[in-house]
Formats: sequence, structure tokens, C-alpha cells
Amino acid sequence: YPPRPMDALLVSTAAVAIAEIGDKTMLLALILAARYRQPWAIVAGIAVATLANHALAGWAGAWVASMVSPEALKWGVVACFAAVAAWTLIPDKMDEDDAPKPSRFGAFLATTVAFFIVEIGDKTQIATVVLAAKYHPLWQVVVGTSLGMLLANGPVVLLGHRYADRLPLKAARYAAAALFAALAAWVAVRGLGG
Repeated sequence: YPPRPMDALLVSTAAVAIAEIGDKTMLLALILAARYRQPWAIVAGIAVATLANHALAGWAGAWVASMVSPEALKWGVVACFAAVAAWTLIPDKMDEDDAPKPSRFGAFLATTVAFFIVEIGDKTQIATVVLAAKYHPLWQVVVGTSLGMLLANGPVVLLGHRYADRLPLKAARYAAAALFAALAAWVAVRGLGG
């Protein structure tokens, strides 16, 4: 089937929003919300950091896609989606000591720097690389993965740690793993036509 105009945006948003639940960056969002109590500054910092980080990751994925044969790319994407599916099943943990200390530069800058750094090598960043190798246009992947990050972390920041213990983290990890496994199977069967 030919790709629909917004496939990259929708798949990227859903994949990262689900994968982010219970991720260490969500735990970081909880800690920052409790520490600074400036929810909109924290959400803005998450948005800026994620757009920058995922733009670099997306560019890397598109570059890799242009450098390897379509068949090698197909099986690389399958392997990466399968690896992210397995990785998603492992719960992330973050100690208070790992979180940034209150910054004299404020919640926005502390969040921007912390999220950019913590997202390096994270499963959602790897997922962005893989999604950018699979889907086009690149801007939809970057915007989609960034929206997914905000959809997952925005409510956590806005509601603070008050409801954190009520999040169905285990179910979310299984749903995210199933989504990435389904994406791996879909690419294996359908190829990289998108």
C-alpha cells in the first residue's frame, strides 16, 4: 500500500508516546516537576530539548538510510525495532542523585539541558533514528517523536508526582514492546515502501 500523507507523523507520535511511559526521561520529568514546581517552564524545556535531540537523531537515521542498500536497511530497521521492543520491557530507574540539582538558571534551562543529555542513547532517541530511516518526510518523524514525548511527559509534569504511582507502567511497557515488535514484523513483511 502507498504511504498516506501523515503516516510518518502519526506512527512516530504513537510509537514514542507509548515507549516513553515509564522511561527514565519520564522519571526525570517527575523529579523536575517536584523540584521546581514550574510546570510550563519544564514542558517548554522538554519541547526544546526533544526537538533538538530528535532532529539530530532523525538526521542520522535519514543519513544511514541514504548510505546502505534498501535490503540491508530493511533488515537493520527490523533488527532495531525488535531490539527496542525488547529494551522497552526493561523498566528504567533513576535515582534522586542522577537528577539535576536545582539550577540558578531556572527550570527551563535546567530541563532543556537535562532532557537533551538524558535522551542521548535512550530508547526513544534510537526509535527516532529507526523511524527516520523508515519514514519520510523527516520533519514529520521529528515533529511526531517530539509530540509523542510531550504527550507522555506533559501530563506528568502538569499533574506532578501526585498521580505518578497510579500510572500503569507495566502495561505501558508491554504495549510499547508490542508496538515496536509489530513495527518490526510489518517492515519484515512489507519492506520499506514508506
